[in-house]
Amino acid sequence: MALTITNLSKTYPNGVRALKNVSLTVGSGMFGLLGPNGAGKSSLMRTVATLQEPDAGAIQLDGIDVLKQKDDVRRVLGYLPQEFGVYPKMSAIDMLTHLAILKGITGAGERKTMVEALLQQTNLWDVRKKALSTYSGGMKQRFGIAQALLANPRLIIVDEPTAGLDPAERNRFLNLLSSIGRDVTVILSTHIVDDVLELCPRMAIIAQGEMLLEGSPSECLATLQGQIWSHVLSSDDELKAIEAELKVVSSHLVAGQHEIRVFAPTKPGPAYESVPTELEDVYFLTVARHSVN
Repeated sequence: MALTITNLSKTYPNGVRALKNVSLTVGSGMFGLLGPNGAGKSSLMRTVATLQEPDAGAIQLDGIDVLKQKDDVRRVLGYLPQEFGVYPKMSAIDMLTHLAILKGITGAGERKTMVEALLQQTNLWDVRKKALSTYSGGMKQRFGIAQALLANPRLIIVDEPTAGLDPAERNRFLNLLSSIGRDVTVILSTHIVDDVLELCPRMAIIAQGEMLLEGSPSECLATLQGQIWSHVLSSDDELKAIEAELKVVSSHLVAGQHEIRVFAPTKPGPAYESVPTELEDVYFLTVARHSVN
């Protein structure tokens, strides 16, 4: 499975340029699309999912012209948007059966077998008869994956799937995605760096509608290796002074004290210690460099 996006652009009627000449190639397996809120991730995913038209550009999916052959794309596509609607009073098994009919799975026996298998796969079998309105956030996301897997899609798009999930639900969901990604192409669109690091052999970073970086997490980490330094500060005033002199990548509290991570080609001072590069460093620095330009 190969998805090729070429020079895709999209400007909304309110003047917002959501996509600016975006080009990207996605192969089989898990692919992570990282970007802050408002970066253009959802606009790109909605365009690939045939839900909106771009102003310019092309998308090819294994020989299918995505912009012209929408029905062909929808037959091989599973999509879990950031927010998806369900009938809250329906049970999971009834809703999934209804969606399977809409997907064109008309044989009652085939449909029953597929629905039951998906409920088992997403660990929802024991609550299959409960109303969807009673589901937790993680259970709803797992149901969303179940509906995306109907009719054995070859490409699955999931948009911000772990936002708002507690740690246990997030782990369950990521394990589910990982098992799915062995057999099909899965695009994981998120602003959560750890999701991409844990799951995706390939990734890209997008900000302000532009593609900034593409590669494997290890390749991206290598670009900053030996150039990230850590320092624990004694006061907020010290942080302000350092921010005026050095490129502070991130700052967070450790036991009530600010620990900063700084980008510098050489050691910026005796108090700084070299630390291994994290994907979060790459993400923050890439987005920050773009916002300055």
